[in-house]
Amino acid sequence: MQGSLTTDRLLLRRWRDSDRIPFQKINADPRVMEFFPAPLTPEETDKGIARIEQHFDRYSFGLYAAELIEAETFIGFIGLNVPTFEAPFMPAVEIGWRLAYDCWGQGLATEGARAVVHRAFERLGLASLVSFTTTANLRSRRVMEKIGMVHDPTGDFDHPRLPEDHPLRRHVLYRLYPHAGV
Repeated sequence: MQGSLTTDRLLLRRWRDSDRIPFQKINADPRVMEFFPAPLTPEETDKGIARIEQHFDRYSFGLYAAELIEAETFIGFIGLNVPTFEAPFMPAVEIGWRLAYDCWGQGLATEGARAVVHRAFERLGLASLVSFTTTANLRSRRVMEKIGMVHDPTGDFDHPRLPEDHPLRRHVLYRLYPHAGV
């Protein structure tokens, strides 16, 4: 999966140094980070990019930098990740996305995620994918459903990296298997 992916409107590619500042801005936006414990500092974002690149090196797949083809503008990420926390559904490969607020509502996350799903099943031969978010994140849940994922209520869980009383702790789990309607 190291090679880039292209859709009608997106280039999904490895990260560049020029992605740092725009990604710092995305991660500092409270609207984008509404369903995360807090917006990220520039230093936290830079560490996150380093982890993404290490993940690509380790697994040969990861969270692609997403770029609008026409504008040649970085807008966030879409890709695959192996979560590093303990949960009943682990081990698993997660599909995820985070886009700049001004790119929401245009079908870009769905478009990119469909290309990633195709690569995951057709080229990487993965047996399944998961995605998860806090229960209230209806926008991400809608993207999961649009790419054919199905909510697995038996897999819903309390995120182990959040305190027991945290309002975002409860997460829903979605699953996707090859040829499940993408």
